[in-house]
Amino acid sequence: MKILVAVKRVIDYNVKIRVKPDHSGVDLTNVKMAMNPFCEIAVEEAVRLKEKGVASEVVAVTVGPKAAQEQ
Repeated sequence: MKILVAVKRVIDYNVKIRVKPDHSGVDLTNVKMAMNPFCEIAVEEAVRLKEKGVASEVVAVTVGPKAAQEQ
């Protein structure tokens, strides 16, 4: 069995969020990004299942810019 885990890139929870001056969204310049904590739990569980022999392969997938590969 193969396991597919969706991974979302979010602003790191330790970073204070800044709003753009025109209030049109969040200012993402020089902001540290991280993997969603719930996605981390899913990846860990998928790895555990692979180690137990339940799964043969774990595939993590995300949608976004090239910088999302860091997570």
